[in-house]
Amino acid sequence: MRDFAPPATPLDHIDTALRQDGYAVLAPEAVAQWLGHPLAALDALRDSWNRLEPDDYLKDGGRYRLRRHACLVVEGEQLEPVPHRAHWQPVEYNALHGGMQRWFAPVQPATLAAPVWQALMRQLAATASALRGARPWFMEAHQFRIDTTGGIGRPTPEGAHRDGVDLVAVALVDRHQVKGGETRVFEAQGRRGERFTMTAPWTLLLLDDARVIHESTPIQPLGEGAGGWRDTLVVTCRAGAFQGD
Repeated sequence: MRDFAPPATPLDHIDTALRQDGYAVLAPEAVAQWLGHPLAALDALRDSWNRLEPDDYLKDGGRYRLRRHACLVVEGEQLEPVPHRAHWQPVEYNALHGGMQRWFAPVQPATLAAPVWQALMRQLAATASALRGARPWFMEAHQFRIDTTGGIGRPTPEGAHRDGVDLVAVALVDRHQVKGGETRVFEAQGRRGERFTMTAPWTLLLLDDARVIHESTPIQPLGEGAGGWRDTLVVTCRAGAFQGD
């Protein structure tokens, strides 16, 4: 199957694209410019994906997902980590894993302290404010590795979904010896859709969660007996409170 390249959004068109289309995609070089940090600073974070912990909550019985999780509150330039807490979603947004508290390993302190990580959190909060109006943003960050040890890995085992938040950001961190992993974005109330495959590290997808649903297709190894993985960073911004509060 042919891979389609992501439709790159110019930096000065992010807010307009989110309002008009419900999503925007930034190329890696644009992400670096947006954050005011070189790509090398983002690449320095990639090693932390080698130290993720198993996700023990997969109801399909799979062992293909590793992750870490962090929560913080951002208001303007103020970034405040909160004590480690469970991740919770209602079944209305996650029919497979909703309705239960899921305790994942915390994001490591060195990652949380990295200036480029903090710049990304502030920029995402600013983007959410441009979309919804200035306010504190309750943010959850998830480091994911989906691997093909069992032959197939599912980035979104719950299928096409919304997350019950205001803004969702999905950054590709790495792809190694895999095929698949196509990103699909659809109007929540309509017929329009877009599909593409993020292949360049630090490509960033921004989603207005009220407007669109999204999913990523399963990944498979490129060759028989070859192991591979797909690393992503997913960050959500929600007004008012964390889900479950």
